Amino acid sequence: MLKIGDQVPAGTLQEFVDVEGGACSIGPNAVDVAAATAGKTIAVFALPGAFTPTCSAQHVPGYIAQAAALKAAGVDEVWCVSVNDVFVMGAWGRDLAAAGKVRMMADGSADFTKATGLTLDLATRGMGLRSQRYSMLLVNGQVKTLNIEAAGKFEVSDANTMLAQAAAL
Repeated sequence: MLKIGDQVPAGTLQEFVDVEGGACSIGPNAVDVAAATAGKTIAVFALPGAFTPTCSAQHVPGYIAQAAALKAAGVDEVWCVSVNDVFVMGAWGRDLAAAGKVRMMADGSADFTKATGLTLDLATRGMGLRSQRYSMLLVNGQVKTLNIEAAGKFEVSDANTMLAQAAAL
């Protein structure tokens, strides 16, 4: 399992982009995790699924609300990672008005999540393999903080905890 001091696993996430710009075209875009985290401070939070109750009502909205404060604390980007397809993550981001604040990153086949060792088996609930709820602060691709939630909890991976950790670096 991923731990503080580790390099973030190599891999590719997918992001749906609504507005063309920079190196991103409209539609699904591959994001190489190692390249995208190099030389940056990234706040990553992962959750079990798009459009699920806690994720939609608290987890993502908290990071959207704290996006400016996180940037002021030295965070270059905020990423939301979930084992969902890129179209679902894009729709969820539009629904929550995340554009420009939180990058909605799809891990459709759970390859990145498996590489972190932070999987969650929700097959008995009809959701298959998902990600545990957690957050981490990456500096140049290295894990500086890692907050893993206990099963069914939302206490340590929230935006306020991440903000305090980013401000302390």
